[in-house]
Amino acid sequence: MRQHSVARKTAETSIELFFSIDGTGQTNIRTGVGFLDHMLVLFASHGRFDLTVVCDGDLEVDQHHTVEDVGIVLGRAFQRSIGSKEGIERYATVTTPMDEALSAVSLDISGRPYLHYNVDGLKEKVGQFDTELVEEFFLAFTRHAGVTLHINLKYGKNSHHIIESIFKGVGRALRIASTNDPHRKGVPSTKGVL
Repeated sequence: MRQHSVARKTAETSIELFFSIDGTGQTNIRTGVGFLDHMLVLFASHGRFDLTVVCDGDLEVDQHHTVEDVGIVLGRAFQRSIGSKEGIERYATVTTPMDEALSAVSLDISGRPYLHYNVDGLKEKVGQFDTELVEEFFLAFTRHAGVTLHINLKYGKNSHHIIESIFKGVGRALRIASTNDPHRKGVPSTKGVL
């Protein structure tokens, strides 16, 4: 089974997370940040991942540590779940509409962490959620997952729709790139290692 549990405790957050690549989209998410919970449900549902997250963070300070640290722990769980990467598709590109918003996500499960984040025009907040934390989340995720991730907003007006399009798209792309190809032998790299 390609799954892993990760626990991380710091002076700022305490997180317990379970992640399964080969899931059905079942979730149990309680981070204390409602909008993040909503986005993680969409990520897991559209990626067909099973995801459990319980986080106790210093929300009396702000949402930053909680959002960033959940990204770190999710990235670690993905990196450990994907294992040797033998037989995976490795690459994926998806375009995801959400009403008037359209985002394009391309990723490579390469072992080389990199984030390109081209998302302009977000309002400062969606409800109580600081929208600048979307980039922080994916930066933390890519660094610890070992993936190259390109997120490009094509267009959109509603900040909630834009962010929703992105989280759905990343889930969909990770699912495709993580898929095992029965015809592929070994690691999908001419170098023989990822």
